[in-house]
Amino acid sequence: MVKDITLGQYIPGNSLIHRADPRVKLILTFILMTTIMIVKSYTAFLMIAGLILVTVFSGKIPFVYTLKGLKPIMPVVIFTALINIFTTEGTVLYGFKFIHITYEGLDMAAKTSLRIVTLIIGTSIMLLTTTPLSLTDGIERLLYPLSRIGLPVHEFAMMMNIALRFIPTLLEETDKVMKAQASRGVDFETGGIIERGKNFIPVLVPLFVSALRRADELAVAMEARCYNGGKGRTRMKQLKLTKVDLQITLVLVVFEFVLLYVQYVKMPV
Repeated sequence: MVKDITLGQYIPGNSLIHRADPRVKLILTFILMTTIMIVKSYTAFLMIAGLILVTVFSGKIPFVYTLKGLKPIMPVVIFTALINIFTTEGTVLYGFKFIHITYEGLDMAAKTSLRIVTLIIGTSIMLLTTTPLSLTDGIERLLYPLSRIGLPVHEFAMMMNIALRFIPTLLEETDKVMKAQASRGVDFETGGIIERGKNFIPVLVPLFVSALRRADELAVAMEARCYNGGKGRTRMKQLKLTKVDLQITLVLVVFEFVLLYVQYVKMPV
């Protein structure tokens, strides 16, 4: 399960998606997420899935690797689907005592599952094709106007950068600790939820100790380099918009117009 978490990991490449400005990718990802939340037809979901597939293949991202990120959230998808199936009122398709499965419940479960899956994959594409440093630079530049009213934008971006950079490291250490505990006879795969939770306690203690130790080492290293916040700091790489950003933006804008036309004008079933 630990190896299936792809958050914070970056796949090197030279595709259009990789070369795009992180600010553009953040804005377009937000627009795509908003679109996913408001669409209601299967035709629209099919169009979004097609756009995601084209983006994955054009960015030369291993499709299997993209799907790995869905495994940790599948219990949430299944639980949400079951809640919708058994609690949504409407035309009853099957009934037994207090259990009623309705057409509206199945429809809601399917659309909710599609919505969660496309949200996760769409967001992971942006994270897999953007380095943590570029991502945090983009966040800082987008939020820069808020610094004029006293908000610590640079500190927030730095916190995001540190968190993203340490996620793969902590996952690797978690995997090592779990293998060490498994070699001592701890079983993480069988038993009930409570029993498996108890077996995971010996993993959490050394993991927290390691995280605190790394945080202390990082703080000492930053102080040794005279880090004192974002005031007066410069960047080695300046963010600049290019033709690639214009092309990607144009593609998504055209897609959004077509999608909204199909959703609200054609009104597909």
